[in-house]
Amino acid sequence: MKIQMKQLYEKYMFFMGFAGQLVFYLQAYKIFVIKDAEGVSLVAFCFGLLSVLSWLIYGITIQNRVLIYANIFATVGAAAVIIGIVVYS
Repeated sequence: MKIQMKQLYEKYMFFMGFAGQLVFYLQAYKIFVIKDAEGVSLVAFCFGLLSVLSWLIYGITIQNRVLIYANIFATVGAAAVIIGIVVYS
């Protein structure tokens, strides 16, 4: 029973790891659609990128696939926002 609960929770965290990172993609989508990044903080998203890159490295270090996949997804999204800010500011 304990193993089954752990597997179920891992699946939940895998889903949440991706769902939680959608904020980057939603922001990037808005920037690229309206072609404007006014009011979007470059500094904040650079810190966000640094954070998810740090979690990605940690996930690789401990060989945790949930952390690895979710933070690869987050890194791409954060980078897209930063590119959008630089292009459309």
